[in-house]
Amino acid sequence: MYGEIEGTGFEVHDPAFEACFIGHVRVERLWSGARWSEGPVWFAAGQYLLWSDIPNNRILRFDDTDGSVSVFRAPSNNANGHTVDRQGRLVSCEHLTRRVTRTEHNGSITVIADAWDGKRLNSPNDVVVKSDGSIWFTDPSYGILMDYEGARAESEIGACHLYRVDPSGDVTIAADDYVKPNGLAFSPDESLLYVADTGITHDVDGPKHIRAHPVRADGTLGQSSVVAECTEGLFDGFRLDRDGRIWTSAADGVHCLTPEGKLIGKIHIPELVANVCFGGPKLNRLFICGTTSLYSVFLNVNGVSPV
Repeated sequence: MYGEIEGTGFEVHDPAFEACFIGHVRVERLWSGARWSEGPVWFAAGQYLLWSDIPNNRILRFDDTDGSVSVFRAPSNNANGHTVDRQGRLVSCEHLTRRVTRTEHNGSITVIADAWDGKRLNSPNDVVVKSDGSIWFTDPSYGILMDYEGARAESEIGACHLYRVDPSGDVTIAADDYVKPNGLAFSPDESLLYVADTGITHDVDGPKHIRAHPVRADGTLGQSSVVAECTEGLFDGFRLDRDGRIWTSAADGVHCLTPEGKLIGKIHIPELVANVCFGGPKLNRLFICGTTSLYSVFLNVNGVSPV
């Protein structure tokens, strides 16, 4: 009989999940003191993790060499999701300025996207970079719905889309049939793009699922299909391991799904989880953004390298 393994925080839904964790390993709380933790990203060269504390308008930095936490950037323009590009630069979604930016190696800021068709974006939420250099980001309206995580404003576009920024800088809509597009990640071979829709936050009948889009050779997306419905709260941010399993945030912690969307296990966290990422020298450590805290756990899997 499978169920929660007492004292570990791991809950097995399928025997396949047992190979993903190490029996004596426990979830660690690394730091607490945020209002809403989001957008973790690992920088291998410096052995540190950055993540957002959106309402407190700051980006925090966890140093894995000594366990210290410091403020990396404040104000951060209510930054939310982050990733690292193929040159090791920070790419960020900013609610307040309604844009996607890149932090250059010298610390200067380059604007990647702040408008589409002459209209300001809503509030970019999460972002990934493909191996061809294209940048993909979601643009729900959470940062303009209230002043808590941005600034209240009307949507100029009037809808929430998934966007692609070509290496040339052209911004195009990659998918226009989302209610509230949120977290996103490519499969290990980049043949699929997974995207969460959290439309249930403002519509009781709205979606709370992850969809998968086939990625065509020309950079466009094929017809998507729903791969998983969230059973606890909603899916927000997520990452994939090298075998294609999806490690996604949920209300009760982290859910582990097969590439086809089957729930095989959970990592229980005592707070609502917003996002995760793999880090550490071997990418076998899952960093977890709980509401107020940063957690981590070592796993018997390895994340997909962002570079």
